[in-house]
Amino acid sequence: MFGTSGIRGTVGEAVTAELALSIGRAVASDGYERVVVGRDARESGAVLTDAVTAGLRECGADVLEAGVAPTPTIARAVPRTNADAGIVVTASHNPAPDNGLKLWSASGKAFDPEQLDAIAARVEGDEYDLRPWDGHGSLETLEDATDRHAAALVEAVSIDKPPSVAVDIGNGTGAITACVLSDLGCDVVTLNGQRDGRFPGRPSEPTRETLGDLSALVEATDATVGIAHDGDADRMLAVDETGSFVPKDVLLALFARETATAGDVIAAPIDTSMAVDDALATVGASVSRTRVGDGFVADRATRPDVVFGGEPSGAWIWPDETLCPDGPLAACKLVELVADRGPLSGLVGEIETYPICRTSVKIENKAAVMNQVRDRVRDRYDDVETLDGVYVDADDGWFLLRPSGTEPVVRLTAEARDEFRAEQLEADAVGLLESAIATVSGIRP
Repeated sequence: MFGTSGIRGTVGEAVTAELALSIGRAVASDGYERVVVGRDARESGAVLTDAVTAGLRECGADVLEAGVAPTPTIARAVPRTNADAGIVVTASHNPAPDNGLKLWSASGKAFDPEQLDAIAARVEGDEYDLRPWDGHGSLETLEDATDRHAAALVEAVSIDKPPSVAVDIGNGTGAITACVLSDLGCDVVTLNGQRDGRFPGRPSEPTRETLGDLSALVEATDATVGIAHDGDADRMLAVDETGSFVPKDVLLALFARETATAGDVIAAPIDTSMAVDDALATVGASVSRTRVGDGFVADRATRPDVVFGGEPSGAWIWPDETLCPDGPLAACKLVELVADRGPLSGLVGEIETYPICRTSVKIENKAAVMNQVRDRVRDRYDDVETLDGVYVDADDGWFLLRPSGTEPVVRLTAEARDEFRAEQLEADAVGLLESAIATVSGIRP
């Protein structure tokens, strides 16, 4: 039921009001008595929010309704209001026909696997604590969630010489970034600023390919950095002052190096580039690798020696601020870095990068194929990690084969310090995958 980032799928098929009602009932029945609820800008979110709210209240939970707001705004409101949980109706960076639900704990961190399993078990077993007519929970509007988030962002950074900034809001909920940067003295120009859950300006997911308009805007103006969010503003990616897209692993390395000092630890998923390890080595810090998913990164970030967590997808976590990926916070941190340290292109140039290959292979029977991959890898390689998929450390590089938590695909990543070796490792991984697929296909009736 729950993938690496909650529930997501096509509205009317995988995601329905019936499902949202069930999730609300299950959360309240599992003992979460005070719940913050909000949503992104998708039209379908109104119905799903009504349904999840009804389920919560029907089983006795009191609801604080935050309305349409960024996911980090809603997640931050959970600990601030002494709520027991939060539910955001969002499909994040997915396309407009999709929607979903993501659950947040009392600390503002995503529900851990055990919490999600408990909710899923209630839904699958239809086990709800339905209350009588006089036992329903209350509904209260949470008026100040965005203002409180904005105030926290202003306090989190110090920008002495505010630069010019372009912000591509992506028709989502991330306008808070433009407002806060403007309040901090920056000259801000926005792109795709109107909220529209159809995402007419560009696809909701910010990538090198989808940020062409932002790159052109930065290149044509005096903006020193371009910021981009996804639909619910939990992600943040960037282009430099020349309009060039900043590679995701490089952005992770920059944030990690800027945050860490000697002895500190950074949490990052297992598919993170060696560039991050090398950047941290220059300041005496190190990487602790997790399973893929911002929830796993956030969980590791609760450890006292972890000062930052990030995923190359664009999810960035400063645990002293919040355990939710906070795109607006990341935007403010990046602008602060550029204002203090100079052009972003120069900072990017300081990070040594290596050839990295990332691709996906569509596979319906992922579990059987991955079992075959594990058997073959253990026979051929000495240093194998099965934390999340199958990770092989080949000394001068590595590769990872990992089944997606939300799609019928296996994701392949390979990296080495030179292109020829990276291609070799990619070919090795493809060969293993193809061999496993052939074996599984042969034994199927």
